[in-house]
Amino acid sequence: MIPTLFGISVLCFALIHLAPGDAALVRADAATGEGRGDASELIERFRREHLLDRALAVQYLHYLGPFDWSPSGHRWLGGDGSHPWNGLLVGDLGREYLRPSVTVAGELRKRLAVTVPLSGTAILICFLLAIPLGIHGALRRGTPLAHAGTALVFALYSLPVFWAGLLLQMAFGATGLGWLPVLGLSSSDAAELGPLARALDTLRHALLPLVCLSYGGLAYVSRQMRAGVLDALGADFVRAARAKGLSERQVVRRHVLPNSLLPLATLVGQVLPLMVGGSILVETVFDIPGMGRYAYEALSNREYDAVMGTVLCSALMTLAGFLVSDVLYALVDPRVRLEA
Repeated sequence: MIPTLFGISVLCFALIHLAPGDAALVRADAATGEGRGDASELIERFRREHLLDRALAVQYLHYLGPFDWSPSGHRWLGGDGSHPWNGLLVGDLGREYLRPSVTVAGELRKRLAVTVPLSGTAILICFLLAIPLGIHGALRRGTPLAHAGTALVFALYSLPVFWAGLLLQMAFGATGLGWLPVLGLSSSDAAELGPLARALDTLRHALLPLVCLSYGGLAYVSRQMRAGVLDALGADFVRAARAKGLSERQVVRRHVLPNSLLPLATLVGQVLPLMVGGSILVETVFDIPGMGRYAYEALSNREYDAVMGTVLCSALMTLAGFLVSDVLYALVDPRVRLEA
């Protein structure tokens, strides 16, 4: 995991610095729009302060740490020694360019507090609905109801999430039925409400985003569950159980379901990065201040440190998800064991 994460950081750092756009120009436009000095002078000073005028390798070593390569950095590197340490290796993710007082680590914690509960709830809904739906589709295959469920699943899987979000806003928002709020996760007067009223207000705001976050995963997981049940139904141990005289209910409960749940161990590991990364489309459409929207805003404003922070956070959870999948497989499948 460590060398993989290091490789991701190198690749991401190179891509965002080689992509079109200039963070210094964005910062200068914002400053001159507020009447704070000459643009060329601001650009030159900004590039010097953030080492954007140095070689790309030096910029990466400055970001990686543990030494600060800036003029105020470590004395070994020609700095004045006032700020010798910097970078990932000392837990410093940097600061935002347009808001120098805001640390990327602090902003990530705020955004994760929004994205993790929302995405976690959507994933829980997805699995609670997809598992019985997949089991029913496999056990009742060939029936009209199973065919209708398959058609519905494929329709959901192919439905673009941004289009679905806009349709839900038009249908249930103020321009339609007016039943639900369509922006944010709380009302403007939520702080004045009681605990129960505040919880209901949050639930009403989160309902449409949860629908958009969960329906695609619901379709995918249900199809995986259906395929797992069908594979188990055709296995030799199921035929042996039936030959022993076990009822169909006992065969399904004791033999089919435990073995068909094995592929879900992989899916459980894959959902971890979704809980952290959020959804750029859903959070943008519904104006939710989560990780996905933060990544979008950082890309738009050329906030290099913020982009690196969101990518590395998602990458770390992706690698952790792979590790969790491997461990779960070793726990639930007796055929998988670690060998010396």
